[in-house]
Amino acid sequence: MLKKHPYIRKTLNVSMSLMLGVAILYWMYRDFDFRMVQHTLLHEMNWWWMLASFPFCVIAQAFRGLRWKQLLEPLGEKPHTSTCIRSIYVSYAASLLVPRVGEFTRCGVLAKKDGVSFAKALGTVVTERVVDSLIIMLIVGMVFLLQVPVFLSFFSKTGTRFDDLTAILSQFSSMGYLVIAACMVATLMGAYIFRKKLAFYDKVKATACGIMSGITSLRSVSNVPLFLFYSFGIWVAYFLHFYITFFCFEATSGLSLTCAIVCFIVGCVAVLVPTPNGAGPWHFAVKTMLILYGVTDETALLFVIIVHSVQTLMVALLGIYGLIKLQ
Repeated sequence: MLKKHPYIRKTLNVSMSLMLGVAILYWMYRDFDFRMVQHTLLHEMNWWWMLASFPFCVIAQAFRGLRWKQLLEPLGEKPHTSTCIRSIYVSYAASLLVPRVGEFTRCGVLAKKDGVSFAKALGTVVTERVVDSLIIMLIVGMVFLLQVPVFLSFFSKTGTRFDDLTAILSQFSSMGYLVIAACMVATLMGAYIFRKKLAFYDKVKATACGIMSGITSLRSVSNVPLFLFYSFGIWVAYFLHFYITFFCFEATSGLSLTCAIVCFIVGCVAVLVPTPNGAGPWHFAVKTMLILYGVTDETALLFVIIVHSVQTLMVALLGIYGLIKLQ
């Protein structure tokens, strides 16, 4: 029945993603006094540091647009630089409403504005995802190796032994297990839905040849060093966008750079769960890591809800700006 009514299926998918995010947030903040958020925003938070983090959000998305243009040029597509960047702004904002829809939104924008082949554009998006995944895996591996002594020290001080799996698992509450399991299931569902969408656009809007051309465009990039600069620059800018917010709060301003990197990486993995802008899974993951580094539960909850809310607003405003400029 759902196959005959795709809009119902899409509505259910979006509703499930939204409900998952809301459920996790409700569980985390069910006993939280939200008056503390208002007090922190008005009296305790250093807004100058928050404002200082904003340009890096713009830079990261601009680099993504510039890199995308590089991938499209070997395929004979010549989109305007401004269109590529603004379509990225719009795509991130669109994903706030419907998780993962941004990949298709930006391809549609380029097809409409500059006549770029939707199939080729979609293929380059797949290439981008592969490159980004490799970079994240590289960073994760490096951070893990650097943090092994820290984690060993932490577990040693808390009396947790690595040879006692039961003791390690007992550190988690039953609700914690439920949240992690729900996130894993949602991630698998998101991957399945994304694969189905790729198949749909392959059949209806494009050809397999066009998509494969986009995927293999990396081999023909004219300026490889510049491509690598954009690729790593994207993640450096995203990290700085996040890290600078540590200085907005007294409790996190003294945390190490390594702590910030670990929290950033864990947050990047958490947003793979298909909820709007990672709401819920991101909060849970970053809050957990902050507590691991000595931040109190209450302060960690304040940090994640304020930072995520402000940065989400920033993404929405950039999307509105991009949409207006594309008219």
